[in-house]
Amino acid sequence: MITTDFVPGSPCWLDLGVPDVRAAAAFYGAVLGWDYESMGEGEDMEGGMFRKDGKVVAGLGKLTEEGARPAWMIYHSVTDADTTTQAVERAGGTVRVAPRDLDEWGRMAQYSDPLGGQFAVWQPGRNKGVELVDAPGSLCWTELYTTDAAAAKEFYGGVFGWRFSDMALPGGGGTYALITPAGLPEERMHGGLMELPVEHLALAHGRPYWHPVFAVADCDAAVAAVTENGGSVQMGPQDAEGVGRLAVCLDPANADFVVLTPVRG
Repeated sequence: MITTDFVPGSPCWLDLGVPDVRAAAAFYGAVLGWDYESMGEGEDMEGGMFRKDGKVVAGLGKLTEEGARPAWMIYHSVTDADTTTQAVERAGGTVRVAPRDLDEWGRMAQYSDPLGGQFAVWQPGRNKGVELVDAPGSLCWTELYTTDAAAAKEFYGGVFGWRFSDMALPGGGGTYALITPAGLPEERMHGGLMELPVEHLALAHGRPYWHPVFAVADCDAAVAAVTENGGSVQMGPQDAEGVGRLAVCLDPANADFVVLTPVRG
């Protein structure tokens, strides 16, 4: 369960980098009911915010990094981005974007884990993070596909203090590790990681990658909107016992995400 109190190590922000900002704004508006608010002047549409029911749920920007694939970047809340950067380096990770201030809003940094999975951190200033989570049209879970679950647990556990609990997937589908922030009970789990062979990670050329899971009121309707608006479906829709109905999707630029209609207790 993701909440907006944003304890250290919990997901607090996400943004999407794509070649065509205008097309992405239209796609996610149709699929998730988001409104796009450009941060630029006029119609340049180079970047801005997504809102759901007036609340900020994500950021959007033009992909500028040479050779980078369109993808969602997930940020985790930290009390000190510089200290976290040192922890990342000690644990064998790579600093992609060194800590820097974004005016009075906060301080950010981006990294790669030792296996190549990209992630980011946010040290809050005036901006604590997204304003809506765990509701239809907002972030409700995060997920890492990795080539080495044990190595990923060691790295992220060292950097964020995360605790992990393993569960067997049905049908011999392997093991899924649930992630809980340091010092919090298991009902505050915010994500999971799963080991997959390199050939199953073709989307990122064999490297591990994070992706967001968005809650939706009707998974099948969301999937229909994905395909009707130029996206595609990698898996599902299918029911996951105790979790809900979900599908793994790609937007028109091939950025991956999951839509989930959760089981509500």
